[in-house]
Amino acid sequence: MELLEIVSAKLNERFPDEIESAALLYDYPVFTVKKDSMHDVLKFLKEDEELNFHFLTTLCGVQTPDEKQLGVVYHLHNMPKNYRIRLKTFFDINKPEIPTVTDLYPTANWMERETYDFFGVRFKGHPNLKRILNVDEMDIFPMRKEYPLEDQARTDKKDDMFGR
Repeated sequence: MELLEIVSAKLNERFPDEIESAALLYDYPVFTVKKDSMHDVLKFLKEDEELNFHFLTTLCGVQTPDEKQLGVVYHLHNMPKNYRIRLKTFFDINKPEIPTVTDLYPTANWMERETYDFFGVRFKGHPNLKRILNVDEMDIFPMRKEYPLEDQARTDKKDDMFGR
């Protein structure tokens, strides 16, 4: 049985209404989970003896192309069996809140702070949610698509040289 099928079966049994989708993308099992259940799903995946996803490789923020939603993506790893999966969740950009997972994975501390710093996602229950790379006075979240990638005041670049 493939990893996607194993994890899907266990998640659908334990969280029948919380898993929005499961797919194999580029040979990588990917699960979309409802925001309010993400902490419980991650706890289950970590504590289940067969799955044993005890290592959080990555946690990062994303924004959907329509710019209306933000999301958080989690990459988990079972090192003894070398299993890797991706979980993602999305929520309205106007209410960017999700529970912290620092109680499950201490390494999430800095990753959640970085996601807050650049996307403005507030991790409820985080022990020290503050900016780590941008200045504290900054009132925007620079990785959101609503902000231009380049300085619009620059005069030393000609757009026609860049195919624009």
